[in-house]
Amino acid sequence: MSKEINNKKKVALSARAIEKMKVGDPDKSDIGEYIGLRVTCGKTGLKSFVYRYRSPIDNSLKKITLGNYPHMSLAEARIELQKLKLLRSEGICPASERKEQKIASKQKKVKSEIPLKIFTLKDVIDLYLTEVVEDRVIIDQRTGAKRIIKGSRILKGQQEVRRTLYVDVVAKLGNVPAEGLVRKDIVELIKGIIDRGAQVQAGRVLSGLIAAYDYAIGLDYFPENFANPALLAKSSLKQTRIKLTCNKRTRVLSESELKHVLSWIPISGFSKHHKSILMLALWTGARTGEICSAEWIDINFEKAIWHLKGTKNGTERFVQLSRQCMEYLKELPSLNNKYLFPSIRTGKSIAQKTITEVKWVLKDENRAKNYKLQPCQLWPKDMKDWNPHDLRRTLRTNLSRLGCPTDIAEAVLGHSKKGIEGTYNLYTYEKECAIWLQKWADYLDILKG
Repeated sequence: MSKEINNKKKVALSARAIEKMKVGDPDKSDIGEYIGLRVTCGKTGLKSFVYRYRSPIDNSLKKITLGNYPHMSLAEARIELQKLKLLRSEGICPASERKEQKIASKQKKVKSEIPLKIFTLKDVIDLYLTEVVEDRVIIDQRTGAKRIIKGSRILKGQQEVRRTLYVDVVAKLGNVPAEGLVRKDIVELIKGIIDRGAQVQAGRVLSGLIAAYDYAIGLDYFPENFANPALLAKSSLKQTRIKLTCNKRTRVLSESELKHVLSWIPISGFSKHHKSILMLALWTGARTGEICSAEWIDINFEKAIWHLKGTKNGTERFVQLSRQCMEYLKELPSLNNKYLFPSIRTGKSIAQKTITEVKWVLKDENRAKNYKLQPCQLWPKDMKDWNPHDLRRTLRTNLSRLGCPTDIAEAVLGHSKKGIEGTYNLYTYEKECAIWLQKWADYLDILKG
């Protein structure tokens, strides 16, 4: 009997019932699919449609005013209610959403009243560097906790991209309005870099400019019909067949050349750090930049592995160390520094470019005079030119020659697996790498004699 009485009390809202409401009357609620819709009558007699609900975020009770009767009809209120219910079902709190919209609208109004700042090419580059390339710190407004969001490049890459774009772009066109630059301006900029003999640098600058403009365009910093001038410049340069990359190196040291290098490095004019780095590059196949920044904490002497965290492709890996390599590392002085090869001047890890700088000196007797080097320390006249990276290619080629399977040889170098294999074959071949790197070290010992 009581259930029947309660059911009779639940009546859908109607325009007539709303019109009859007076000051002091209790709120009227809707039913069925419109549950949550209420009508209140204030002290002034103003009748308002209100939606009451539990926040999907923290389950707190929320109230949001939809409109006032009769400016908003019951039918319109119900439509608005359904829209807000849909937002709530998607995990969005309507009251919080409306508050954010009001703040954004207010900010937009204030922004429109402030004279627009000219958006320069420097602004485009800074936006790209700070929000895409480089690490950035985010502070939680409620707790004050700091969170680091990693950039698209490792630290060394971040510094290199910033240096590249600032030296060759910002220094020349930084203050020019970004929207005013056209294809011809970018072509002339890139052509100037090429004319000084820096083709690879020209390619890097162009790629960086294309990415920076694309990011700003994606964030609506330019009109809808704005075309990326750097991308247009790339098309123009392609038509001219101007090459923006260096020739792909295929230099591999022969057996006799390796023997010569192994006997010369210990007596060469390279510094102690450089000699060690070159030998580690030969033993491990790691990039010299990775070896230069190696830290003692990452060398596990018990397991004979090097935890390589900062790689070119952004994935960390474990480099297996041969017996010869381990013995060599144990003889290196720690110098009370966290790096294996610290710079005497800065205390930080030695710069990779210092190896090629010293090589440049050793290859010319006139340049070497200022360093008081012995003739045997200079680059041997009967030794063909080779770069530190050629040692990595030499190791890889010789692994195949010695019979090492391709998958293992590629794992030694830390190359990522391509295509579908990279998705499903996650085996790292660490045990196999250790075996073949030991075979390679033993082979080098035979060459030394």
